Amino acid sequence: MSSIVLDASALLALLNAEKGADLVLESLPRAIISTVNYAEVVTRLALLGMPEDEIHNTLGVLGLDATSFDDEQAFQSGLLAPQTQSLGLSLGNRACLALALKTKSVALTADRTWQKLQVGVEIRLIR
Repeated sequence: MSSIVLDASALLALLNAEKGADLVLESLPRAIISTVNYAEVVTRLALLGMPEDEIHNTLGVLGLDATSFDDEQAFQSGLLAPQTQSLGLSLGNRACLALALKTKSVALTADRTWQKLQVGVEIRLIR
């Protein structure tokens, strides 16, 4: 069973009970997330007005492994920029892909533009 790297869009789809949330929920036992994407999710929840303790509790219940964004992933994220710039991928998107490359995992996202990527990692859309 391969690991799954969650993009922030996938985790937010789960938290917001959006279409595709069931696929994200199924992946949780073997899912990891970059701390960059984790920060994006926390940011979105905080901007929506969710209190800090509620954010902690909501994310804590998921038992998700937030993997530190290290120098290797930072370097790889930078190298992905030329290949992904035309599609408008952010640093967070590239951090997800870099972690998937590093761990030889599948990247799970709600971002349909990722279908066009050829970066050496399997990409699965949740919807």
